[in-house]
Amino acid sequence: MSQFHDFNLKLLVIEELMYGDEPLLPVYDVHARLAERGITDAASYALENDLVSEVLPESRAHFEALEIPAELLARVEELCFDAGTDVFHHCAPAWDGEDDLFDVRSLADLDLLPNLREVTFVEDGVLAVPDAAEIFAARGIETD
Repeated sequence: MSQFHDFNLKLLVIEELMYGDEPLLPVYDVHARLAERGITDAASYALENDLVSEVLPESRAHFEALEIPAELLARVEELCFDAGTDVFHHCAPAWDGEDDLFDVRSLADLDLLPNLREVTFVEDGVLAVPDAAEIFAARGIETD
């Protein structure tokens, strides 16, 4: 199984594979997981437990342990660096998008995505990699 170095880039790949139009991975639902523990409002739970600016421990554990086979990684053709993705909501239900919690700081994991052809929200999203445009261009990845 492939190992990611940047957890937030892994989350964007998970967004494509789990929450996209045709999910290829079983969907993780933080609300259902918390409901099993009697917690009915994930955002309130995060607020009450001072977890607004961090990934919920149960979500982090799930996504860190999630193994993504190379054949699924090869199916990723587009990544969206938008702060409003579903996966971020399942990680930090009360997150307001105003800090760098989900900023991608390394593109070293692009080697795991051999068919990546396009990235979006490069300028306005959660990408915090200097010279990212040059890195994408060198790999023939279109930016929008």
